[in-house]
Amino acid sequence: MTKSIFRAALRTSTALVAATAVVAPALAQDAGEDETITTAPDALSDAPVTRDVIVVTGSRISNPNLELTSPVTVIGEEELAYRQTNTAEQFIRELPGAVPSIGSAVNNGNGGASFVNLRGLGSVRNLVLLDGRRFVPADTTGRVDLNSIPLAVIERTDILTGGATTTYGADAVAGVVNFITKDDFEGAELVGNMQIAEEGDAKTYRLEGTIGANFDDGRGNAVFSIGYQKQDPVYQGDRDFSEFNVGSFSGEASGSSNAVPAVIVGPVPGGAGQITQDRGFTNDLTLFNFNPFNIFQTPFDRFNIFGSARYELVPEVEFYTQGAFSKQTVSTIIAPGGSFFNTYRLNLNNPFLGDGLVDAFCEGLGLTAAECAAGRSTEFGPTLADGSTNPDYVEFDTQVRRRTVEAGTRNSDFTTTLFNYVAGFRGDITDNISWDIYGTYGESERIQRQGGFARFSRLQPALLAIPDGSGGAQCIDQSGGCIPLDIFGPGGSLNADGADYVFGLTQQVINQATIKTVNASITGDFGDFRVAEEPIAFAIGAEYREFTATRISDEASQTPGEVVGGGGAAPDVDGSYDVKDLYGELYIPLLAGTPGFEELTLELGARYSDYSTAGTEFTWKAGGSWTPFYGATVRGNFQKAARAPNIGELFLPVVTGLDNLANDPCQLDAPVNDSALAALCIAQGAPAAVVNAGGILAPAAGQINITTGGNPDLGTEEATTWSVGLLLQPEFVPGLALTVDYFNIEITDAISSPTVGDIIQGCYFGGDLNYSTNDFCQLIERNPFTGGLDGSPDSTPGVILQQSNLGTLKTDGIDATVNYDSQLTDTVGLGLSFTGTWTFKNEFQSTPDAQFRDCVGFYSVNCGSIQPEFVFNQRTTLFFGESLNASLLWRFLDGVEQEPRDIAENGEAFVGNSPLFGDVDFTQIDSFSYFDLSMQYAVEPVTLTFTVQNLFDKKPPIVGSDIGSTAYNSGNTYPSTYDAIGRRYGVTAKLRF
Repeated sequence: MTKSIFRAALRTSTALVAATAVVAPALAQDAGEDETITTAPDALSDAPVTRDVIVVTGSRISNPNLELTSPVTVIGEEELAYRQTNTAEQFIRELPGAVPSIGSAVNNGNGGASFVNLRGLGSVRNLVLLDGRRFVPADTTGRVDLNSIPLAVIERTDILTGGATTTYGADAVAGVVNFITKDDFEGAELVGNMQIAEEGDAKTYRLEGTIGANFDDGRGNAVFSIGYQKQDPVYQGDRDFSEFNVGSFSGEASGSSNAVPAVIVGPVPGGAGQITQDRGFTNDLTLFNFNPFNIFQTPFDRFNIFGSARYELVPEVEFYTQGAFSKQTVSTIIAPGGSFFNTYRLNLNNPFLGDGLVDAFCEGLGLTAAECAAGRSTEFGPTLADGSTNPDYVEFDTQVRRRTVEAGTRNSDFTTTLFNYVAGFRGDITDNISWDIYGTYGESERIQRQGGFARFSRLQPALLAIPDGSGGAQCIDQSGGCIPLDIFGPGGSLNADGADYVFGLTQQVINQATIKTVNASITGDFGDFRVAEEPIAFAIGAEYREFTATRISDEASQTPGEVVGGGGAAPDVDGSYDVKDLYGELYIPLLAGTPGFEELTLELGARYSDYSTAGTEFTWKAGGSWTPFYGATVRGNFQKAARAPNIGELFLPVVTGLDNLANDPCQLDAPVNDSALAALCIAQGAPAAVVNAGGILAPAAGQINITTGGNPDLGTEEATTWSVGLLLQPEFVPGLALTVDYFNIEITDAISSPTVGDIIQGCYFGGDLNYSTNDFCQLIERNPFTGGLDGSPDSTPGVILQQSNLGTLKTDGIDATVNYDSQLTDTVGLGLSFTGTWTFKNEFQSTPDAQFRDCVGFYSVNCGSIQPEFVFNQRTTLFFGESLNASLLWRFLDGVEQEPRDIAENGEAFVGNSPLFGDVDFTQIDSFSYFDLSMQYAVEPVTLTFTVQNLFDKKPPIVGSDIGSTAYNSGNTYPSTYDAIGRRYGVTAKLRF
């Protein structure tokens, strides 16, 4: 057992191999000893006959000799053992051909699921499969949650980065991630893992058990696996580089103007200021440092079950089934809530207002000393005791931005329960033609429970309070059990009963999704009908898919602005669509064994799709490979792909949420000195008095409102993808394999919306400041009270980002792999691998009138997750005898810099001496290298793996917290791209019987 384990590891020591790209067919598509299934006994023997079940990612043709014309990267289970991976997202985000998407390092913006983003083209443009079949989606987007993949039974993971619509249908524009399970597992395996950071946090635990057996003389096999994983949080306050929030453009301590004591925005002297510790007023602002409350690693708790079985019912007919169940909870923790940027109605005689603050309000309101004294002294509200109008009562609008630290953090627990079931029959029609019919059904339900948020319908009446005659306070409107709330004092002064009344409720949102699939196919070859020595292989089939998705929210979650500080509302969604497909593929060997043509093949495919929402679509592919002599192959592939809009893109109601913007072109003195700009800001809804006084503040915490929604008129987007590559496996260097592939993807009629930067650039920097003639300017609606782009969602749409088919995306680059295995001595073996991606561009154009935005090598609020120009993984493994090996993984990320267009729109990020970090340059990030060291020791039946991740404890780059989008730019860095946790230690024990 030990010998076979380590010899297998030696053959695939790197695991990051373009396995299907290597010339030798056995290495290219060898399914391995564990991928045979038993069929009917041979008529001349009592022993069962086996036939290979080959899963070929990127093709429906099950041919063990098939060398695909599209490159596929393969991650073996040995690589996952070295990395001690607990979830699929953890290793996929580090692949050179992927860009980090929503995952465990995303806190503010994590919706309770993890996704993959191949080529940086968006997580909705790639497909996640389990054994070549679609898996149940997580929500209205149709994406699969990587947290639900059962890694304990995954034998390998195939990643095809390029169009695969012809093979798998819509969504596979950027590629496919195909998890292949162990379909013939025998024995029992128990795996335990624990990891911890050097700081003593970031603890993770994993325990998995798998059992499998053949039965009835090999006619059947069953596998069952159960697992549990747990991951603890890592707080940003526990790392010195993220303890304090730093402004990306100031280099100084920064944060949110939703602070403690509260920040007041109008009507006060200067337009804005802050309450002092003694309830006075000052124009000096001290922002709230929210970093310590936020986290770099989201808490995660998962229980999962997986089972599969197959049984030969009669000769040549086999029944098979597979089921996956998962229940998991992802928790996000963000800084304490408060009153935020809503506009509130206050009364001058609120007993919680200090004299200094009342004086400031009186001055801002233009009241005389007598009017101010009368307004603050009365104990009555709008009416007197006899029911008559109170002439001295003063009520006014203002913003009280108070962070209620006393009420604790804002927490969201996302609990996902899902199952995915497969049942099918397969068999042989002839010796060389097989059939397969299967159906799948899956359901997922994700329940979000929020706590720590204020309810506006309770907060507003709680702020309209008058003296109760006994030294206390009472709400003017006492209906609904209103309790006055004191948000005007320093930290610790928040009254507990009022806080419980306003903040004590929870919200709930339920997302549900289902998938139904029926697929029938015939695969095989034409036997003696052939062009070359090998027969022509084919696959034909039909598929029906149905998707449904719903979102059901409580009343508070559905009401814009009701959940204060909770982002956009979550109105109910109920959508569905189905699609009918017909597809076919051909693999035609044209020449073989001819001088100059050791092998020449042609690969063709086509698919016709009929969507109930987007009409019909025809996609096709053509490719080929040429091997002039053994050890060298040239390959190429061209595809016309497509993607239909998902349920969210079609049916999501219009909602106002949050995005990022560091600087507002209308803020402060900018419009004061520019009459045309001032007129534009006013036309967009800003009050003239605020604009002319230079009173529009910079976006609070670098965040603004955006308004988005679905579009039922969306059609399919079209993609052209092609690649050409070279594969070398020279005979004179045994064990060496090299591949180089150029890829090119262009998506037209792309389903997309403009970035915030597109709208800002088109409106304010395009040369036309006339609201009536500039369409971009009409997509901005400002806060009617403050003039800013932040505020309550029910009054401030902010920047309107409309979905359309007007977008274009383009990306191209080179993938390269180098793999070398050698036996250095009788007892020492060497395994080397290199997998790298050089991306030349990744351009996005939101509309034909907009400029192309290229985010490769750049970061900004418009670029989302960072995509360096050059990324590679290189692993070196030494094997000592049959029981010990040591492996070093080198992960390299090329340097990146602030996006030039962002510099033009928002100015250059800070360069100079930062009070917290010394000399810094936030406009660039140097190249980064991480090293992970692993050691394995096996003494049958136990294998121990020890790993040190981030071996040299390299700290992440510091760029401040408002130069990028909130989801990816957090804690002064980009934690999904760069390691914010630090050196970690892990140990795994595997017991195999």
